[in-house]
This record gives sequence, C-alpha cells and structure tokens, in this order.
Amino acid sequence: MKQYQQMIARQRKWMFYLLALFVLGWGITPYQSIFLGLLLGSSLSFYSLWLMQRKVDKFGKATAQGTSVKGIGTFSRLMAAALAVLIALQFEDYFHLIAVVLGLMTAYFVIMIDFAFSRAKD
Repeated sequence: MKQYQQMIARQRKWMFYLLALFVLGWGITPYQSIFLGLLLGSSLSFYSLWLMQRKVDKFGKATAQGTSVKGIGTFSRLMAAALAVLIALQFEDYFHLIAVVLGLMTAYFVIMIDFAFSRAKD
C-alpha cells in the first residue's frame, strides 16, 4: 500500500508541475488561448485523476475486506470532460478547443510516463 501512495504522490506532483508550466506559458507566450485551453483541460484532468485515485483506493480496500463497491467514477470523469468541452465551446475566444482536449489527456500521459519510469527504475 505504501508503494501505491508513493505513486499517487508522484503523479499529483507531476500534474502540479504541468499546471504551473501551463500558467507560465499563458502568462509569457503570445499563445494565450492555447495555454489557457491546456490549463482548463489539465485542471479537469487533474480532478479526474484525483477522483480515479480515490475511487481505486476505496475499491482496493473494499476488495480486501470482501465487500462490494458501486463503481470507480467513470461517469463523473466523463461529465468533467464534457464540462471542459462545453466551456471551451462557449468561450471560443479564450480557449483553444484542441488544446482543451489535449489537456484532458494529460493525466493519462502522466500515468504512462510514471509507469515507464518506475519500471525502468526496477
């Protein structure tokens, strides 16, 4: 369980770093709509990551105790993604839609990169 908690901490740390990088990109570069789209998508992706980690933790504890759990929050994560797209469509002048979609995928990239680094370390 300690290894799982360390993995969660690493993934959250890297998501914070990416969010900070996107804020810097929004403030410094002339591509403000792209970085704002990445920031919106990544923020909701970070929420989805947090939600998924929390649900998986509850699922693991329930499985160890022999009880059942309703689900792992897929519907909530899909609704967060739909919300990000709706915001981007509503405010097209501020958010780049493709950047929002790419931002929504950042948590999955972070998970894959974290997995690759942890396997390379082992």
